[in-house]
Amino acid sequence: METTEPARFGELELHADILRAIADLGYMAPTPVQAQAIPILQAGRDLLAQAQTGTGKTAAFGIPILERIDPKIKKPQALIIVPTRELAVQVTRELGGLGKYRHAREVAIYGGVGYAPQERALQRGATIVVGTPGRLLDHIERGTLDTSGLRFIVLDEADRLLDMGFAPEVQRLLRKCPTDRQTALFSATLPGTVRDLARKFTKAPGQVAIDPGKPNLDAIEQVYVEVLDQDKVKALEELLKRWDMDQVLIFRHTKRGVDKLVEILKRRGHKVEAIHGDLSQRERERTLDMFRAGQLPILIATNVASRGIHIDDVSHVVNFDLPEDAETFTHRAGRTGRAGKTGVAVTFVGEWDFDAFEDLQRRAKVPFRRESLELYTR
Repeated sequence: METTEPARFGELELHADILRAIADLGYMAPTPVQAQAIPILQAGRDLLAQAQTGTGKTAAFGIPILERIDPKIKKPQALIIVPTRELAVQVTRELGGLGKYRHAREVAIYGGVGYAPQERALQRGATIVVGTPGRLLDHIERGTLDTSGLRFIVLDEADRLLDMGFAPEVQRLLRKCPTDRQTALFSATLPGTVRDLARKFTKAPGQVAIDPGKPNLDAIEQVYVEVLDQDKVKALEELLKRWDMDQVLIFRHTKRGVDKLVEILKRRGHKVEAIHGDLSQRERERTLDMFRAGQLPILIATNVASRGIHIDDVSHVVNFDLPEDAETFTHRAGRTGRAGKTGVAVTFVGEWDFDAFEDLQRRAKVPFRRESLELYTR
């Protein structure tokens, strides 16, 4: 009689419900951060993990949480604190996919929208709450978010939470949670502020570092184009025609610059929308949903989206305006080449950008290929 080995995900032993969901999602093997972080969290230890965006860290903390959730207990058992509304929606969506056979109830809690739908979702028995610090505190103070049953706390993008000035709110939140809990911090960088937070709120954490000094850009081809500022729109249209850009994400410095480029491209017959901080949360979510579904081929954004957009099928990123620094470049470029796919990041270098671009090349430490424009060879 033929025998079979128990189903596994790489070297990891996971709950059968999680393995079914992983198979549905098409994951082939755990990423390095998942392979290292999941056993630590399964063992019940606290964790301090350094991993870049796009390395699979949501599943790294989501899988151990989902394995331990008791769906019969109709109150929050896990709290995931994130810096932005977009990330709250994204993490909630990913947990929904991973936990569909565990019957966990996830809810995203963030500002900029009404309280009532979030209160109803919490009253229906949400077991995992993902949210931004200010709105989470509001719900706790209104009595609509019960923290008494929390067993698992995650700070996702901890460095960004602190950079955005959320340190007081984060500390207040953590003090309102049970002390008998498991705590995990995930961060792209580990400055002193993040290490101090870990020392204060974790107990002997296991530590994981995934290529801490190396941007996660291996799957991305870096291209630069020398172009006069006045010719950038023509250059963009030339590249759109030349390459098969299924979904292209274009970055500009300012909201006004984004709106101006959207208006120009729409007049020229392109299907394009904007995303930036002046739009309502509903408008931003609707635009992101269209882009995610492949109904919108071109999205133009400010840096608000450089970390907030987590979409697997972005084929090209275009830096219409030169990134301000190497970190901004890394986060912009990291919107493509995700989930095992390849991607192309194109950087426009204007007539006043050469010194700044040379500095960017030196700091980014990735090879660039120059692309010539027919615009200048006719």
